[in-house]
This record gives sequence, structure tokens and C-alpha cells, in this order.
Amino acid sequence: MILHTDFIGIVLEASASGVSANLRMIGQNELPDGDITINVEYSTLNFKDGLAYTGAAGIVNEYPIVPGVDLAGTVLESNDSRLSVGDRVTVNGCRMGERHWGGHAQRARVPAGWVVKLPENISTRTAMGIGTAGLTSMLCVLALERHEVTPAGGPVVVTGSSGGVGSVAISLLSKRGYEVWAVTGRPEEAAYLERLGAQKILDRSEFSQPVRPLSSARWAAGIDAVGSLTLANVLAATKYGGVVAACGNAQGMDLPASVAPFILRGVTLVGVESVETPLAKRIAAWDALSESLDQELLETMITEVKLAQVPELATQIVKGQVRGRVVINLQES
Repeated sequence: MILHTDFIGIVLEASASGVSANLRMIGQNELPDGDITINVEYSTLNFKDGLAYTGAAGIVNEYPIVPGVDLAGTVLESNDSRLSVGDRVTVNGCRMGERHWGGHAQRARVPAGWVVKLPENISTRTAMGIGTAGLTSMLCVLALERHEVTPAGGPVVVTGSSGGVGSVAISLLSKRGYEVWAVTGRPEEAAYLERLGAQKILDRSEFSQPVRPLSSARWAAGIDAVGSLTLANVLAATKYGGVVAACGNAQGMDLPASVAPFILRGVTLVGVESVETPLAKRIAAWDALSESLDQELLETMITEVKLAQVPELATQIVKGQVRGRVVINLQES
């Protein structure tokens, strides 16, 4: 039984003047239907959250809504035999903050099929250091490995490397023995990226040039969170038989590429998404994260903030001004 019915959260509301983010008390009866009620201890700020806060079209399905594509905390009420009161859990993606109330509040209620019980060695705070970005990174790494990409094959290029997906991807790849080349538009981040495990830093401007059907083969594989010209240039420079995992569109939804990398070099483009990934794959990815992620290194990527700071940071993340992972401490409003 939940004794305290009111809790603090951010609610996005739409009006004729635009979208506003309101930090306010929320009643227990305002929560949507679901099998599992969670005491949210930590959440995150992702690029998609930033788009929601800034009112970008096509993100939020219906207002009012609590934003936040990630959450981690403990189970308060459960109608599912798989999960018990007190279990430490996480929810990532699943259209939270878009169609369903998300993690930027001290309480959430969600379907049981969205909820992953955390591995023993991952705290709720660490889980949000990982978040959807880290989960996506792990899914990308696993996709490369399913296509037989190995460290012996050559370097792996990572675009959007200072962001959440890129930062965790560099750490994971390095830990698994890959040579990592990081693409960034912020040369001042070079030391940070090298600390994560990048062995070579490439300037983003190289990937913003008009795309040739093929360019000199430079890497065996890639993880791209940017899309558009950047992804097209990554594909054009991928070695014979290489694999590129695409998981984002920070630069755009278009892909101004040719078929040349596919039909002349046998390159494979693998799409990776973490929003509607089946529960079994989510659990497998979290188990892999518990084994592969350097948690001390992850800590260097984390900036912890309070909920009241999030609306301002949301604008910054959309502008590409946020490094690594933003973890929101919901225990401190």
C-alpha cells in the first residue's frame, strides 16, 4: 500500500503559445494505468527528451505528459509474478515521454512487459548512467558481433562520440578489445574521448563533405548515432565485408548515399533501435552491460543534476552542448 499520494514531477503542457515544462506536485490518481508502480530514484536526460521539452514536432503524442524516456527505482506495487515489491528495476524507451508518462517524476506506473530487473552489480544510479543511450550502445556492439566483427578486423568508427550513445559505445568497444576511432566536432573533448578508450580522434568536418560512392577504405565497422551525410560518409569508407550499426538521426533522417558500399564492398547496414526492443533482448543486453561496462569509467561520463535544472539542460542537449550522460536525482527535487 502506498501511503504518500502526492509526488514531484515535471509535466509538459501545450497551449497556443507553445509547450511549457511545469515542475509541480502530481497526484497518485493522475498516473496512467499499468501493472507496476515504481518509486523513481533516478532518470536521465536524452536527446529525445530535449526535443520533447523544446516542443519539436512528432515527439509527444498527447499532452499533458511527464517526459523522460528512462527511469530506475524500486517497485512499490506489482501485479506481475516476475516482479516483487522492493525489486530494483529499470525501464528504457517503450515510448515513455512520448505516448506514456515517463521518468521525470518521483513515481511512475508502467506495463510489466517494459520492466527489467536490474543485475545485482548495477545500482539504480548506475543504471541511469547507462540508460537508453547505453542500452542502445550495447545493442549496437552486439549487432556488430552477431555479424562477426572482431577486434582483429580493424578499427571501429563511432560518430556522435561525445554524446550519450557515443561515449558508452567507445567504452564498451575498448573494453572488448577493439581499436576505436571517435568522430567529434569539439576538439576540446579529445582528452575525454581518449580517456574513454578512443585511440584516434577524427574531425566531424570530414564527414560533412559531399559523399562519393566509395572512398578509401578506413574502418572495419562503425556505430553511427548521427545519420544523414555522416552515416553516408561512414558507409563509403567502410572496408570490404564491414558492418555499420545505425541508431540515431541527430544530423537528419535522410541518407544521401549510393548502393556502391553494399554491392561493391559487401557492406552491411544494420538498424538498431531500443524503443520497442523485446523484453528478452533487453534483459540480455543489461546482462551484457553488467559484465562489460567499466563502471568507474562510466562515472566519468556522468553529470548529476536535480529535476529543476532539467528544462534548461534540455535546450542545451538539443544544441549538442551536453557531454556524456546527464543523470537526474529524483530523490532531490
